[in-house]
Amino acid sequence: MPLDIRIRFGRAICRIREEQEINQEEAAERCGLHRTYYSGIERGVRNVSLVNIERVAKGLKTTLPELFRRL
Repeated sequence: MPLDIRIRFGRAICRIREEQEINQEEAAERCGLHRTYYSGIERGVRNVSLVNIERVAKGLKTTLPELFRRL
């Protein structure tokens, strides 16, 4: 059974963040999100809105298509 989309999305942004060698707090700041909210996204416990998905992509300096290719 495939993993939940929230978990796959969280893992994808975690990999991108780690490639950029930044911590969650820095990533959250770049995305304009609270650090605990951002952490919840990476852990797959948040059901992220499209608006916040776009903020994450911009904050991590990637595109939406690239972000979703990594799922």
